[in-house]
Amino acid sequence: MGKRKSKRKPPPKQKRLEALTLAFPCPFCSHDRSCEVKIDRKANVGTIDCRMCQETYSTAIHYLSEPIDVYNSWIDACEEQNRD
Repeated sequence: MGKRKSKRKPPPKQKRLEALTLAFPCPFCSHDRSCEVKIDRKANVGTIDCRMCQETYSTAIHYLSEPIDVYNSWIDACEEQNRD
């Protein structure tokens, strides 16, 4: 006599996670993917540089900061400057 067939379902396949981008559009020259973010965890500084118009921005970061956080703080600083 044979063994009973198992009714156990196979585990679901895991979805692939896409890597977060390090290149963003520049708010000054409007070039797509021209701004690159560099994060220095030892110095706790995030820097974003535009390759086209050479605009730069630096901000303090903490251990949870990601490149999108540096870009968003740059956009917030630009909006704050325009509001004044």
